[in-house]
Amino acid sequence: MSDTPPDRLSNDPRSTFYDEALLERGIGIRFNGIERHNVEEYCISEGWVRMSVGKALDRRGQPMTMKSKGTVEAWYLTPAAGNDET
Repeated sequence: MSDTPPDRLSNDPRSTFYDEALLERGIGIRFNGIERHNVEEYCISEGWVRMSVGKALDRRGQPMTMKSKGTVEAWYLTPAAGNDET
């Protein structure tokens, strides 16, 4: 695995941009200079994030989300399994 997160990633298993192996490493997101912990999906090149809105659910039981545009930065929270950094 590389040290650069993908351009687009979602934590919804129904999405084509879902990748369980990457999500297990943990992804940190900074949106417009503020670190966010409620991001459901992001796209760095298009400059948007989809964030959950409170505890509300839609009619399918999925969290309600809001799409916001701005500057998106992503990084891994843990190093890759093959990297031995000391």
